[in-house]
This record gives sequence, structure tokens and C-alpha cells, in this order.
Amino acid sequence: MSHLVLAPGMFVRHPQHPEWGVGQVQSRIGTTVTVTFPEAGKKVINAASVELILVFENDL
Repeated sequence: MSHLVLAPGMFVRHPQHPEWGVGQVQSRIGTTVTVTFPEAGKKVINAASVELILVFENDL
């Protein structure tokens, strides 16, 4: 998934850390995405290196 579709409020999973749970995007500036995960807290992720998995509200 392209990081360009990520916007605040969207839900994502980190592909290498499923134990973090479903996180909510807080902000995106370029390829830098800040996500708050229930089991890991706030993480700043370079979305050019990590392809976050979009989770739809229907799937929560």
C-alpha cells in the first residue's frame, strides 16, 4: 500500500509487529507516519521502508 493514502484517523497494522495490534494514524508528513498502537504506544514510521497494512473499520 502506498503511504500516500494514509491519513490521520485511519487504522493500520505493522507487518513485522502484529503483536502491536491495530494502530491509528495520528499524522503523516511526507513518508513519515506517526501511529499510536494499543500494545506499543506511539511509533514514528518511515512508510517508504515499511509498508503498513490498512485495516478497515469493518474489520476491527
